[in-house]
Amino acid sequence: MQKDFDKWGEIKKKLHKNEAKKLYHSREVWWCSLGVNIGYEQDGDGEEYQRPVLILKGLSKNTCLVIPLTTSNHKHSMRIPLGMIDRKEASAIISQMRIIDTKRLVEKVSFIDKEIFETIRKAVKDML
Repeated sequence: MQKDFDKWGEIKKKLHKNEAKKLYHSREVWWCSLGVNIGYEQDGDGEEYQRPVLILKGLSKNTCLVIPLTTSNHKHSMRIPLGMIDRKEASAIISQMRIIDTKRLVEKVSFIDKEIFETIRKAVKDML
């Protein structure tokens, strides 16, 4: 698979300059500019390299721990079903969780159910 790291570099420069503060909370799903990443790390998609993510935990006003989401129906112990997100069945890919700067957050999509969120938190704890 060919990856356009140069195009992503230009988009990343614009994101870095963005000074708008994003207010976010745990359990929210956001579109996020994850970018083009190395090897099997989860990439964003489309022209802006975006993917929905679940906010697992806020770390500061500028950083948070997120879990990328997928619509793939591939069954795996590291993929926790969330139900419908943005009119599509989605799962959280807990093996791909990462810390991001909130400048990457684009648009809030929804909240997830408390019970599902607790299932994800438990799966993350069990993974560690």
